[in-house]
Amino acid sequence: MTKLPLDFYEQHDTLTLAQLLLGCELVHESLEGTTAGIIVETEGYITGDPACHAYRRKTDRNAAMFGPAGTLYVYQIYNHYHCINVVTGPEGVGEAVLIRALEPTEGLELMEMRRNEAFKTGFARYRNNTIDASTTEGQRNLANGPGKLVIAMGINRVEHNFSSLTTGPISIRPVVLHDFDMVTTTRIGLTHGADLPYRYYVKGNRYVSKK
Repeated sequence: MTKLPLDFYEQHDTLTLAQLLLGCELVHESLEGTTAGIIVETEGYITGDPACHAYRRKTDRNAAMFGPAGTLYVYQIYNHYHCINVVTGPEGVGEAVLIRALEPTEGLELMEMRRNEAFKTGFARYRNNTIDASTTEGQRNLANGPGKLVIAMGINRVEHNFSSLTTGPISIRPVVLHDFDMVTTTRIGLTHGADLPYRYYVKGNRYVSKK
């Protein structure tokens, strides 16, 4: 399997990487099996950005953001779900790209199982929901959001925070989706920095979380 090399993450600034990662394929090779999906939506978080977790200082929570480019930063939201980020700045500079949505390409049945297992232990309002990956709508909902894709891909903070995209079980393959138009717009769900145009997605792709 061809992985993006370390210098890919080192030679581009954060916002450029957030755009270049579109069309690439996120892969997790686990003991349960391999899951993969094309990255169709990203958000960039940079120095001086009030929405960036590293905006004020380095903490135990955001320490992975200050690691070398190509490191994974996994953090928890709503005391239950997690999000996955690609660390992009030089070591000691807290910048990252949030992966917001995937178009599933491999291991859809495993993704379905993980999502449905998560429903059983998740927030009460979600416990009666199920995903059927054999349907078009079910496939669309497997990983069309940052919390969803982390569950579907079997990613967690304990195992994967600080791990390397070049040597760890999670990696990114070079572009597999070509010849698409990109939309640049504002990010989602923020109270600070909400007007900054740092979100990017594949135009017309039905797996994007929100158009």
